[in-house]
Amino acid sequence: MKEAKIKGLKICYLDEGEGETVLLLHGWGACKESLSPIYNYLKQNFRIVALDLPGFGKSDEPSEPWDVSDYVDFLKEFMSYTGLNNPYALGHSNGGRILIKAAAKGMPFKKLILVDSAGIKPVHKPIYYIKVYTYKAAKKVLSLPLINKTGVLEALQSKAGSQDYKNSSPIMKATMSKLLNEDLTDELKNVKAETLLIWGENDTATPLSDGQKMEKEIKGSGLVVLKGAGHFSYLDCFDKFIPVVDYFLNH
Repeated sequence: MKEAKIKGLKICYLDEGEGETVLLLHGWGACKESLSPIYNYLKQNFRIVALDLPGFGKSDEPSEPWDVSDYVDFLKEFMSYTGLNNPYALGHSNGGRILIKAAAKGMPFKKLILVDSAGIKPVHKPIYYIKVYTYKAAKKVLSLPLINKTGVLEALQSKAGSQDYKNSSPIMKATMSKLLNEDLTDELKNVKAETLLIWGENDTATPLSDGQKMEKEIKGSGLVVLKGAGHFSYLDCFDKFIPVVDYFLNH
């Protein structure tokens, strides 16, 4: 694991493999290890960079609540620090939200893969996601045969309060409220990178209707629906998910 100092925050990340670069961004309440199956598969043929976003995993949390633009500004500095120039990028859930805003604001990405992406204002109030979402994320990740689970649960719990809402810091509670209250629907038309949308048919956190709306608004995008999968579609149906990603990155 590597460390960087970005915006005065300690940021922990992984950087392995050779070739063209793929940047991986995890979802809310998760960490870089939650994307381990994707990371371990793709690093055979690509340079893969996966980080703990500020406030998650082993990275420091911001000193004040952040909105989507704050995370985009951070990502720009992180990409500069790690020498990422026009990479492929994959974001799950909140990671997808950040990529949408970044791409809409002109940050260069060769291609985007948005997996059960957030970005459309949800029906539930923020407290619902903070109380329920994080622990479900940890349980889902740890239920799969990852190559190395050591420290994953601790990483998920340490920054995001996976036991209960009361364990989330005030800064991260406020951060989540800011993120969820920003609707990126109007930004979708400004995403110019070729975009693949992958969605779980039974996703209840970011419903399939969100993916259908994104496909309509992002010019030239395509939507792949994984039957029977939920919000963690890449874990629920990895054997169907990874060939789609592999083909998209190589064609």
